[in-house]
Amino acid sequence: MSTMNISLTDSLKAFVDTPLGEHGFGISSEYVRELIQRDQDRVRLRAMLLAGAASLSGEAVTPNYFDKLRAKVGAKGKAARTAR
Repeated sequence: MSTMNISLTDSLKAFVDTPLGEHGFGISSEYVRELIQRDQDRVRLRAMLLAGAASLSGEAVTPNYFDKLRAKVGAKGKAARTAR
């Protein structure tokens, strides 16, 4: 694992230190790491949403579309349960 040193103003340092105990983080680097991972997730999600919006839709999204999707997911779940 690499190490990175960052400089924070006193108010930002106090803000980082506050949630440590409240949110179960042992040290400030765990909190900062979590924030970075959440931002990575946000960037990935945005890219996926933009790619989806730019793609051609194969089927209209109607209540019937969601019914078929639920049935497909349900069938896969049932197959996974019986395979155990």
